[in-house]
This record gives sequence, structure tokens and C-alpha cells, in this order.
Amino acid sequence: MAYPRDWIAAAALPGLGPVSLRRLAERGWPADRLLQASPSELTHLGLKPNACHALVQAKSGHGPVAEALQRTERWLERHHDASVLACNDADYPSLLKQLPDAPSVLFVRGDVSCLHLPQLAMVGSRHASRAGLQHAGAFAKALSQHGFTVTSGLAWGIDSAAHQAAVALQQPTVAVFGTGIDRIYPSRNQALAEAILACGGAWVSELLPGSQAHASHFPKRNRIISGLSLGVLVVEAALRSGSLITARMAMEQGRAVFALPGHIHNPMSKGCHQLIREGATLAETEQDIVTELGPLLGVLADTASRTEHSELPSENLSSEELSVLNHVDFSASDLDSLMADTGLSATQLIPLLMQLELKGIIEQSPIGYCRIK
Repeated sequence: MAYPRDWIAAAALPGLGPVSLRRLAERGWPADRLLQASPSELTHLGLKPNACHALVQAKSGHGPVAEALQRTERWLERHHDASVLACNDADYPSLLKQLPDAPSVLFVRGDVSCLHLPQLAMVGSRHASRAGLQHAGAFAKALSQHGFTVTSGLAWGIDSAAHQAAVALQQPTVAVFGTGIDRIYPSRNQALAEAILACGGAWVSELLPGSQAHASHFPKRNRIISGLSLGVLVVEAALRSGSLITARMAMEQGRAVFALPGHIHNPMSKGCHQLIREGATLAETEQDIVTELGPLLGVLADTASRTEHSELPSENLSSEELSVLNHVDFSASDLDSLMADTGLSATQLIPLLMQLELKGIIEQSPIGYCRIK
């Protein structure tokens, strides 16, 4: 089975990351030549002793390089839809290739061609609110219908909601792993990951098969998510979160960054508000994104033909439910306030609030009830 052995071997060398390998290639030492270099040439190139030792071991079929090649071969043999793209491969995503720290190799399962579709990254909290999950799903659905391929990290929360919305439409979506391509993380997303492949999407990782989840892997994963994409949408994020790291990487990469505003007292909105202060585009509807990125799709962003999101159809709610809903704001309202505003007793009000919650129109938080639609 043909695959870029030299680049996989080079990527497996300890102490040599994508930036170093790129600089060596620019100096006339691409992966194939580097693997054949003599000890004196390696010393002249300034390689660290552990990398030099690994190269010597590789020539005798031992060490981390040989192990990396063996793990890759076993993985390729197990999956008919598996492939490895080197940074000099014609199928390597062109946007990602522009990064100075673009991965030397990408391990891919699924349809490689979807990596060349116009992608919009969606990221956010693993501990998203119900409203945040609904927003992620609605934006992912609308953006998929506009021709974007949703790209995210398969994490629990916002990532999962975004992938799931694309899958529900039978649209391709790209999941970038912070583990080896053969390890689903979190494991409870196994069914979602399989559905992504079934819908013509792809899994992507720069880590060797068998690589476990590690905290240091996820910031590296995040640069790939933003690097593959035309822009990044942050749905919910705390002030200290991986989503903000992704957004700031996107800004450094020259990608568009969008953030959903939220309630001023919601800690999951504070990261988005900070991004907006730093220059991210405030996104209230998908049209804010389509207007900015639509021309890059090769289509016109026809805002005039788009209608605003409609209000909830009154026929879906009883008159009593509508009456209560009129008193529930997008900020939290406690039960006592709602009783005073509606004139209803707790016995009358609580069943109506439960119905509205079951219909996905409001949600209960520790400080009261919030409207989410």
C-alpha cells in the first residue's frame, strides 16, 4: 500500500516538529534526503542527539521511526477508507498548507475530497447550556445549507451539536482529533464519529495511530481546526477555554472569527464577549457569517432574499403557555417574579413552565427560567 513513508518517519523523529521539518526542507533537506543523511551531516544540520540517534536506529529497523511506520501500516490495512497525506501531496488541504506550522502528515479516514470544501469551524464549551447547544445546531444546519462544511473537534458539547446537525442533514462534516485517528475521544461519541463517515465526512489527525489523549495535543488540534477553515464561529466559551485559543489562532492565521453574544451574567458568554472586544464579528444569525464569507464560496450573499428567523408559531402553544412565555425573558426570571407577573399560583405556573421547557422554548437554570427561543 502506497503511503508517504519518508514523511511519516520524519514526523516521528523526537525533537523535530512541523516547523523544523519545513525549515530543513527549505534548506534542501526534505524528508527522503534527511533519512539518508550521514551522522556528520546530521550534526552539521544541528539536529538534537535524540533525533540523530532515532535516525541511526531507523536504518536498522528499530526505534520510534520503525514503530511509527509499523503502526501506520497496521492501521491502513484495517480500514479501506484510510489514507495519509504528506505536506507535499496534491491532496493536502491548500488552506492548511499555508500555515508555517502545518502538520507534516495528516492521517485521514473518510472522504479526503471533503477537506477541500469551504469549511467553517464551530467551537465552544464542553459544558454548554441547553441554549448554546440549540444555537450550535441551528447555526450548523443553516451554514451547511448555505454550502459550508462544518469542521469541529468531536468534543462533547458545542462540537458534538455542530457535527450532529450536519449529520442530520446527511451533509459532510470534518472532525479533527486530539488523539490518534484510531481512538475516538470522548468514547461516548463513537456513534457520532461513525455517522460522520457514513455521511461522506472525514476524520483528521496529525498524531500517529495509537496516540492517547493528552492535554498538550488539543491546542495543536485546534490550529488544524482553524487552519482548515475560512472562519471560526465561537458559540459559547468561558474566559479561559480552548475555544478562545482556537479563535486567537484563527486571528493569527488571518481567518475570520465570529462570536455569538450572550447574557452578561452567563460565564459561558464572557469568552465570546471578550473576542468581540478584540475584533471578532458579532454573529446574531448565520447571515452575518454568509455575508462576510459568502463571496469566498463563489456565491453571492443575497441578504435581501433571506428572511429573519420567524417567531414561534402560536399554534404550537396553548393560550396559557403563550401568556406565560410573554413574561419569560432571555435573562433569568425567578419563580416568585413570574408568579407576580402572571398572577398565577405556583401550582398553576409550574406545569406550564415544564411544558415550555419540554418544548425546548425555555430552560431552567440555578437562578430561574430563561427563554432560549
